[in-house]
Amino acid sequence: MLPKPRADLKPNTFEFEVEPLIAPAGFREYDARWLFPEQINLAGMQALGLGLGTLIHEMGVRPALAVGHDFRSYSASIKNALIIGLMRAGAEVHDIGLALSPVAYFAQFALDVPGVAMVTASHNENGWTGVKMGAQRPLTFGPDEMSRLKEIVLSGAGKERDGGRYIHVPDMAERYIADLANRPKIKRRLRVVAACGNGTAGHFAPKVLEGIGAEVIPLDCNLDYTFPRYNPNPEDMEMLHALRDKVLAEGADVGLAFDGDGDRCGVVDDTGEEIFADKVGVLLARDLSARHPNAQFVVDVKSTGLFLTDPVLVANGARTDYWKTGHSYIKRRAHELDALVGFEKSGHYFFNPPIGRGYDDGLVSAIAICDMLDRNPGTKMSELREALPKTWGTPTMSPFCPDEVKYQVVDRMVALFTGMKANGETLIGQKIRDLVTVNGIRVVTEDGTWGLVRASSNKPGLVVVVESPTSEANMRGMFAEIDTRLSAFPEVGAYDQKI
Repeated sequence: MLPKPRADLKPNTFEFEVEPLIAPAGFREYDARWLFPEQINLAGMQALGLGLGTLIHEMGVRPALAVGHDFRSYSASIKNALIIGLMRAGAEVHDIGLALSPVAYFAQFALDVPGVAMVTASHNENGWTGVKMGAQRPLTFGPDEMSRLKEIVLSGAGKERDGGRYIHVPDMAERYIADLANRPKIKRRLRVVAACGNGTAGHFAPKVLEGIGAEVIPLDCNLDYTFPRYNPNPEDMEMLHALRDKVLAEGADVGLAFDGDGDRCGVVDDTGEEIFADKVGVLLARDLSARHPNAQFVVDVKSTGLFLTDPVLVANGARTDYWKTGHSYIKRRAHELDALVGFEKSGHYFFNPPIGRGYDDGLVSAIAICDMLDRNPGTKMSELREALPKTWGTPTMSPFCPDEVKYQVVDRMVALFTGMKANGETLIGQKIRDLVTVNGIRVVTEDGTWGLVRASSNKPGLVVVVESPTSEANMRGMFAEIDTRLSAFPEVGAYDQKI
């Protein structure tokens, strides 16, 4: 009988070296995240690999996976432990080495394997690790698969099988770069700042952008897993402000920021203005719907209301479906609806054929932005932005809330706003027009101002986003309404950033 993972082991003890430590809360809706070594140890990662291999057998899928790791001081060790567990389960492991998450997804197609296990903490701070997993390309696991994986791993139900095999793949990075660059060069002379926050994307982004014909100005592209300047997170204003300063100093046409595992892309225009990812999505939807009439798009509930009301999208016959936040949810929904693109406010974009293969790839997004500018040779990025209808919106804000209670807090917010609407109460002096509860709660007032509260899927915290199509005052007022109510809950702590 294999030992069941424990959640109470302490580092620097005999038990920690020989028994698996796994904190149950690390199993999230569509991937897994833990603090290492406080919440998972190497034996725990072996147990996860054994459980993942067992689940893949249970799903009736050929047990062959592409496995990679991001650039952190401990990621290679964690990946090796995961590989041992997978091989114990009888899986065929194709080790692609240091990689971006989209490189691992690309490897599923390049190697013709159904599975993927990418060791990454994405944009999380150092100390975090995790795994993004899938067994049906281009999709990654959702709540059903993650719940079953959690059950297998924590109950010690992983099954050892013969037939495990290790295959070293030394050139996947080069194959991925060549695949993206194997296309016509852009005609417009574009000067692009590529900001990578010293994360893994620093090895890939400049080569890909140069490969399509852009002039690249690197910013923090040397790999350094201490992240000495800022965390590689294109939603973090510190990273965007550094990118803004570089764009202005260099007179660049656009600035592109990539997160730690390269599946997201943030944008700063030629004037140094940060463009939130949902607004970039509207710009790309405008560009693509002009070339693909009646295009279907999918966006998450954090995204701007312009996807429904923008006159250019309406004239192009574009259709948009609002869905649950989370890369697995949007990816699946875009796949189900055969959407041209799925856009997430966090910067995950899912380009389906003929543009991409259906998975989120920050560099495919960057290429789409360069192509959009190339198709508008006399227009600046700032002019494209200014052509959008005006709205006032916040960044994605994340007040701390423990994993154990965050969903309960959101449920109470749903009940609170539902009761207010039923009783005819007002927010910012207006009646509540609509409540969207597909993922947390999005409360909409009569003038279209809206605020969202949902539980974060990958960190102990909530997610708060606010937008108004009428005024900055109403945007700030809606944030104050939400913040006042959240502050009444003792479980809710400080924000990572505020407006």
